[in-house]
Amino acid sequence: MTETLGALPPRRRTGEEPVHLDGAAHGNLLGFWAWAYSGLAGNTLRGALAEYIVALALDAAHGTRVDWDSVDIRLPGGPEVEVKSAAYLQVWGQSKPSAISFSIAPAEGWNAATGAVDGARLRRADVYVFCLLEHQDKETLDPLDLTQWAFHVLPTRTLDEHRRDQRTLALSSLLALDPVRTDFAGLRTAVLAAGTRDRPDPGDSQDSHKYSNN
Repeated sequence: MTETLGALPPRRRTGEEPVHLDGAAHGNLLGFWAWAYSGLAGNTLRGALAEYIVALALDAAHGTRVDWDSVDIRLPGGPEVEVKSAAYLQVWGQSKPSAISFSIAPAEGWNAATGAVDGARLRRADVYVFCLLEHQDKETLDPLDLTQWAFHVLPTRTLDEHRRDQRTLALSSLLALDPVRTDFAGLRTAVLAAGTRDRPDPGDSQDSHKYSNN
């Protein structure tokens, strides 16, 4: 009999599951989460947190995150979403706030169910959400405070038309593409709109969602 090694999808856990040995508990999963994943301002965890925040806004945070999936969030019957994050403040000492840039490189695709790789390098989502942790005071920085974030939403076709082969995007270059800037409350509407309707070319003054510094 040939053993098959299919996909092992994660199951959503509660945090109460024990770390155990012969029936005796030696801590629990919540303790592990607190130990390993409390550094929310670090680049790696901040990126995962940004995905979770976007998933909350889209009512898509019921399951579990799929590592290395070809897109970050899949909405049944709706757009597929790629989430990128950046912040002015880092966990290390800084002489000044960080310059903001986002990764937008086209990439190979990976199927989590089969393990197969699609070697074509492209942007596979329908919509990009650029999440910027705008707060610039380290003493009061709180990545869980949604008022400290701004979200810039852009259809992928805009990136493909104007930045096809570009791998990173500075904040000034992002704003030149005329994304929809929104807070958390407006994020779902902005994502669904970007995924379903045509957008004018960047710089069209008639666009009611044109970014403003005001």
